[in-house]
Amino acid sequence: MGKQGEVKKAVLAYSGGLDTSIILKWLIEEYGCEVVAFSADLGQGEELDGIPKKAADTGASACHILDLREEFVRDFVFPMFRANAIYEGRYFLGTSIARPLIAKAQMEIAAKEGADAVSHGATGKGNDQVRFELGYYHFDPSVKVIAPWREWDLNSRTALEDYAKKHGIPVPTSKKFPWSSDRNLLHISFEGDVLEDPWAEAPEEMYVLTKRPEDAPDTPEFLEIEFEKGDAVAVNGERLSPADLLAKLNQYGYEHGIGRLDLLENRYVGMKSRGVYETPGGTILEEAHRGVEQITMDREVMNLRDSLVPRYAAMVYNGYWFSPEREALQTLIDDTQKTVNGVARVKLYKGHCRTVGRKSDTHSLFNVDFATFEADEVYNQADAEGFIKLNALRLRIRSMMEKNLK
Repeated sequence: MGKQGEVKKAVLAYSGGLDTSIILKWLIEEYGCEVVAFSADLGQGEELDGIPKKAADTGASACHILDLREEFVRDFVFPMFRANAIYEGRYFLGTSIARPLIAKAQMEIAAKEGADAVSHGATGKGNDQVRFELGYYHFDPSVKVIAPWREWDLNSRTALEDYAKKHGIPVPTSKKFPWSSDRNLLHISFEGDVLEDPWAEAPEEMYVLTKRPEDAPDTPEFLEIEFEKGDAVAVNGERLSPADLLAKLNQYGYEHGIGRLDLLENRYVGMKSRGVYETPGGTILEEAHRGVEQITMDREVMNLRDSLVPRYAAMVYNGYWFSPEREALQTLIDDTQKTVNGVARVKLYKGHCRTVGRKSDTHSLFNVDFATFEADEVYNQADAEGFIKLNALRLRIRSMMEKNLK
């Protein structure tokens, strides 16, 4: 009863699943407060079906579902992809990049509803609690955050099911797929159950967004993806909005079994965890983006940007999207993308995507007169001798020193 009266109204990030349904009822019971449910449409499709009714049936005073698909891709996915940000060299950050937008929209709902608290369903072991709460505090440094998993004693599946039955919250009698998942336009992730054994292969029935590569078409498919200032704007000549473009690439990726990843990653809180991911459109997008960069970016500018990618990716993974360091780094990255204008041709075939052509009518740095293996009149090959000797000087001096020590 100690929590009664602390909060008048809370906005809960609500998925409609068992955990957040329990949290909704728990907030009402423990805090005695009004609870507003909030769901963000980031492209998870049918998972949003029935959300308002579920929320109302569990006791929510209101339910907000916001279509954030265009904002998600335009203002979060695309800026991240300008950086080619991949966590630990493998993970496309599909869950990580969604959390700051959810937090932003949730705080907007809280302001609109006059709520004095926000709540989420992230556990005390994971990364999402950090990502959500850093976002909350960015928008309101004094907001009260309620994280039930860090407060309650419902520490087992049985305890959760008992609580649900006691309060009339529907519990599935069986679950065909026992692992947890998170889906949006960029990816879907899977954790738990069989994946907790790092030696066990993920079952084929787990995959949702990609065909089994062995079942993909026997004929390759080619796509032409156009970029302007580092952002994809068209596929095969058809200009599309950011969300529609990513959705179209997802369709191609699905058909060709592209974008599967099985990763044992390092969580921010300190433990290793295993995740299986599907990022079909994002995998194609990243490959095409690099293709256009190859022909339009200066070598040393690219080297500088690439040296900062691991730091940028860690900022996103760890929840620091709204930090001043990420914003400063984004300014530099966006400046490097001013010349990234052109088209990449990629080849899709049985789980693989690779660039097979790239061009830029306005910003190409490729000059065949200099690069050709045929006769030319612009490059004096004899100049290379002095270049090599100067660059070898420190190596020659080191070698002479080592010989003198023998």
